[in-house]
Amino acid sequence: MNKRRIPITTIIFLCIGGIAMVFPFLWMFSTSLKSGVDIYNISLIPKRTTLEAYKYVIENTKFLTWFKNSFIIASITTISVLFFDTLVGYAFAKLEFKGKNALFLIILSTLMVPTEMLIIPWYMMVNELGWFNSYWSLLFPGLSSAFGIFLMKQFFEGVPNDLLEAARIDGLSEFGIFWRAAVPLVKPAISALAIFTFLGNWNAFLWPVIAVDSPDIYTLPVGLALFSGEAYNQWNLVMAGATIATIPILIVFFIFQKRIIDGIHLTGLKG
Repeated sequence: MNKRRIPITTIIFLCIGGIAMVFPFLWMFSTSLKSGVDIYNISLIPKRTTLEAYKYVIENTKFLTWFKNSFIIASITTISVLFFDTLVGYAFAKLEFKGKNALFLIILSTLMVPTEMLIIPWYMMVNELGWFNSYWSLLFPGLSSAFGIFLMKQFFEGVPNDLLEAARIDGLSEFGIFWRAAVPLVKPAISALAIFTFLGNWNAFLWPVIAVDSPDIYTLPVGLALFSGEAYNQWNLVMAGATIATIPILIVFFIFQKRIIDGIHLTGLKG
């Protein structure tokens, strides 16, 4: 079978788009390697390469603490979302209980509420529970997601009921059926949900900047935003911090890029 040839105009536009996407990252990395006197040099290649900016950021700020906080928050929320959203998605897809459809519609309706409208209720809840300026304040909004529940429900509906009935006849408990029979069949969706959840929480800014006011609890985006104000026009320092903050995202992308592409296909085409 002959492969479809890609028009040259498409290739040109893709190359232009790729350069436009990559260039800011190259400029950021290049600036981070410049000394303070060279940061306004428009050349992409530094005249004198130095790691002074990285050394300053690591030694004179709480950058490593911010990095640790972001990693902890993103990891815990990802694990929580995977566990609870797969359980709830399975229940909605394969179990029968009173009010199931109405409850699912209520969960779906929360997707239409902008995050900005939830900030005040979250803030009031955090104050009432005494969680302000703690890990709990950063964690609780992301421990489960309506999108994850919807995604997992759609994929669990594709799991054959005959397979689950066979597992039930073999004496497996309902959780055993879920864990040993259903979950292995929806691993692509679980992988996609894990990637999107981790990256979303790693880059979160609006709620963390409101929920904490101690530098020891700042996440990386919040810490970098405040540090950029303190650094004033020392852009090499800001770019050094931003470059390090980008490393986990690049690692996730290069390792799981096929999963990311599959996830986009899955979330866009599965009905």
